[in-house]
Amino acid sequence: MEGNQSKYDSSNVERLKDSFLEGKKVLFLGSSVTFGAASLEDGIPEYFANRFGCNVTKEAVSGTTLVDRDEESYVSRLKRNVNTDTDYSLVICQLSTNDATCDMPLGEIGDARDPGSFDVSTITGAIEFIIAYSKDKWNCPVMFYTGSHYESEKYDSMVKRLMEISDKWGINVLDLWNGESFNSISDEDRALYMADPIHPTKAGYMKWWCPELERQLMEWRLSL
Repeated sequence: MEGNQSKYDSSNVERLKDSFLEGKKVLFLGSSVTFGAASLEDGIPEYFANRFGCNVTKEAVSGTTLVDRDEESYVSRLKRNVNTDTDYSLVICQLSTNDATCDMPLGEIGDARDPGSFDVSTITGAIEFIIAYSKDKWNCPVMFYTGSHYESEKYDSMVKRLMEISDKWGINVLDLWNGESFNSISDEDRALYMADPIHPTKAGYMKWWCPELERQLMEWRLSL
């Protein structure tokens, strides 16, 4: 696949000088897009490690959902696999497309903030649990990132709900879904950048997604 040539390896990314994440620990929680299923496992976490000089934990399993429907869900893996004694400085979670594909229930936003009070059998409850649990265990910023735009009313509803949740919790969303200019790329670039409508190649991460995620992250950082 042309988009997975070695010239697009994240190891070729120039290290950012005076990075605010230099030497810090960053947790990535997600499914195939975080895992790098179509990019030879070289994607967003690897870009962050090489670009920002941070120490990355990649807790990602392809085909899994935010909704806690089995032991491989985001919620279950977060509780089981991630060491709460690790001093994370940032948690970044993927808004999973699998919940849209599997038609998981959206659920409702409540007033609760305690991790044990959310209905994790719904998308909304699972997102709120991940935020509450992460803040409780690591007391660090929590962010979610979306995928780039593809045809899915269900995922669009999830993105809208995530924005509402971000207002409640005061978290940052790295939004690739709604950027009209960002998503307006040529057919030639799309063929290079995407293995399918959801999964980027190495070129898609390094040349398209990750620079925009970095831009939004730095914009958030400067706003503090």
